[in-house]
Amino acid sequence: MLPMGPDAPSEPAPPEPESEAQPQPEPPPAPAAEQAPPTPAPAPSEPRRPRPASVREGMLTVEDHLEKILRGIGPLGAYDQPLVESLGLPMAESFVSTTDLPRFDNSAMDGYAVRAEDLVDASPESPVTLPVVGEIAAGSAKPFAISAGTAVKIMTGAPIPRGATAVVPFEKTDRGNARVVIHASPAAGACIRLRGGDVKVGDQVLDEGTVLGPREIGLLAALGAPRVKARPRPRVVVISTGTELREPGTHLDYDSINDGNSYMLAAAVRAAGAICYRVGAVDDNPKTFRRVLSDQLVRADLVVTSGGISKGDHDVVKETLSALGTVDFVEVAMQPGKPQGFGRVFDEQTPIITLPGNAVSAYVSFEIFVLPAIRRMMGRSPYRRPMVHAVLASDLQSPSGTRQYIRAVFEVTHRGAKVTPIVGSGSHLVGALAQANALIIVGEDQTALNLGDTVRTLVLDRPF
Repeated sequence: MLPMGPDAPSEPAPPEPESEAQPQPEPPPAPAAEQAPPTPAPAPSEPRRPRPASVREGMLTVEDHLEKILRGIGPLGAYDQPLVESLGLPMAESFVSTTDLPRFDNSAMDGYAVRAEDLVDASPESPVTLPVVGEIAAGSAKPFAISAGTAVKIMTGAPIPRGATAVVPFEKTDRGNARVVIHASPAAGACIRLRGGDVKVGDQVLDEGTVLGPREIGLLAALGAPRVKARPRPRVVVISTGTELREPGTHLDYDSINDGNSYMLAAAVRAAGAICYRVGAVDDNPKTFRRVLSDQLVRADLVVTSGGISKGDHDVVKETLSALGTVDFVEVAMQPGKPQGFGRVFDEQTPIITLPGNAVSAYVSFEIFVLPAIRRMMGRSPYRRPMVHAVLASDLQSPSGTRQYIRAVFEVTHRGAKVTPIVGSGSHLVGALAQANALIIVGEDQTALNLGDTVRTLVLDRPF
């Protein structure tokens, strides 16, 4: 059994079709009155551990930056959505049944509807023969009644005729058409599904906040609900920046590289249950970036960028958005992923989360900051990926003052859960990132972890 740890308050966690050249259908926007306001929306308060002494003054802790994001992004307004499209979304209100389920008494078996009292003495040694006065199939029957000493052939799901008190399965008869020989004595109510035996009118069958899966959607459909009120999937625009970036499959100059970040982040957005619009790469021209960003806001509940937020001469995201005065660029005491940014942009006041450009930094930052934001917008909880505890399979060294997220392989063996660090700590090592299925968390005040220690671990790609 997987040893699950609590979603520790000290550790953040840790969302449809991708659109490129052609726009794709978008869900109807939530009512304007219900949209998250530009002012910070309250986020659930959690106990906070003291700021680690080793974190350098002027740097934010992971919790500081995550709290700022969660307080600055509120849940999207709920509206009625088609039932199948609501898969994975939490219900915005409880559902009370307006019908019984089953809607009428019906047969649980293929067989014969009878009066149980007519067959009290029936047995294999002394069978009873009854005339068959009709046949009822599911979905094709009209109201039907039987009299004493008769039987009606009936199929599974067909309504029980008035007067019948039991159904005898075919297996206990000779399957006659005009007359049937029955060699068993059924109890009253045998093989009958009673009206309201599953759900009754007025039953609250699903609570507010229930995340709709296939079973819940099946129940709602069975109860006659074609739509359900739920918070929508956030529409997330993903933009990567860098003059050196090229679309995969196109020509590469000697100093250009494939744009992997926008694909990785787009996939992460979709895996979180949101709708993603991948813009692709934008060059390091402030006017171009500003125009592209402005054009995308019409279909964005959230914008996520990668690259251009460090301290270089061509950090286009930081240069462009700093001038607005509504986006803060900070250093977070974490590795990878120290440079971060968050705020709102232009008249639409659309929230934007800016991530570093190195692939590993971008991915880890998505897990720690963007995933919780998406889940908050959807009304999903917990916001953060729950931690597990696992036994460390090798020694680790870590610098003081920063929280380390170390790529690793998590597995459960006959001895329990263990986690093995992947060699190579560079934030550009995409190959090592692809091998990982977990992140080991090394605290700001920890400088060494030893083989056999129990460590906090985020297991990636696991539903929660």
